[in-house]
Amino acid sequence: MTLTASEAALIQSLWAKIAPQANELGAEALERLFLSFPQTKTYFSHFDLSHGSADLLNHGGKVLNALGNAASHLDDLAGTLSSLSDLHAYNLRVDPGNFDLLSHTIQVVLAAHFQADFTPDAQAAWDKFISEVSAVLTSKYR
Repeated sequence: MTLTASEAALIQSLWAKIAPQANELGAEALERLFLSFPQTKTYFSHFDLSHGSADLLNHGGKVLNALGNAASHLDDLAGTLSSLSDLHAYNLRVDPGNFDLLSHTIQVVLAAHFQADFTPDAQAAWDKFISEVSAVLTSKYR
């Protein structure tokens, strides 16, 4: 799956608005993930999962900033995300299905915070982009 130039522009345009709030938005996406899919908490037993915790803000920022890094390297997602793919597949052994769940909660957060920017075209572009990122992250599970 390759992103079109217009899809890439939509992703990068919205990322510019997300970046200054990456920690907070990422934390909100994780909170939504844990509330909606409690089984995903098993990977975070060492975290303080309470609202606004430093752990959620830090990890949420890591997640969204990794997406931002990927958005800056759309022509080489596999290379850009290779070390994260290794980490999740070999060290953390995260259930690959969780990437789809987190992708959904990220999109919900973006839709809630960027209503004017998260048009149907932007949502489709982000869905395609996050699906490609998830595919790269799960590619080493085989």
